[in-house]
Amino acid sequence: MTRAVTTTADAFVEQVGRLPARPAGTRGRLLFAMDATASREPTWDHACAIQGEMFVAADALGGLDVRLGFYRGFDEFKVSRWTSDGRELARLMGAVRCLAGRTQIGRLLRFAGEQRRESRIDALVFVGDCCEEDVDAVGHEAGQLGLLGLPVFVFQEGDDRTASRLFPQIARLTRGAHCKFDRNSPEELKRLLGAVAAYAAGGRDALLRYSRDKGGAAARLTHHMK
Repeated sequence: MTRAVTTTADAFVEQVGRLPARPAGTRGRLLFAMDATASREPTWDHACAIQGEMFVAADALGGLDVRLGFYRGFDEFKVSRWTSDGRELARLMGAVRCLAGRTQIGRLLRFAGEQRRESRIDALVFVGDCCEEDVDAVGHEAGQLGLLGLPVFVFQEGDDRTASRLFPQIARLTRGAHCKFDRNSPEELKRLLGAVAAYAAGGRDALLRYSRDKGGAAARLTHHMK
């Protein structure tokens, strides 16, 4: 792993480690959303395999419900039913195929806000590589999520200039975290996705246990959570 990737992972786990603890005895709910437009097609299958680590972690914790969402094509935005079955989530993700179209990040954030107002979700994970929308409008939607107390964990693929400016801001405005990934850092990404699942399912205590078990970047959470 390159030094740049390691530094990004360190920053990510530090941000996650500063998140407030979730109320004890509650079952976590996570919306996992993906950009499924054509730009992601070359690495789609690879990314889906990596993202499966989150579902494995969720199954092990036994306290997390996940809803899968994606946008693609011409104005297509879909969200699955809630499930706690990691195998079902992997199957749903594997059935999605990329289609050419513009990004719909603002629409995704608005939907997440609606779900948060109804107390339906505790965290949002977004995986994408670019933004073709008005960045100020997207930033406004992110700010609304920050007011609602919904953290967004942004995983950025590639080095798109607009995304590199906007995605960290989404994380900052929502008090979430941002991390870049590529084909050279699959194992680290698996651990970081698993760390998010642990936090959503069991709060910081579960996150601490996960970091101790997995090591690597996730293990650095121990220091930041003390």
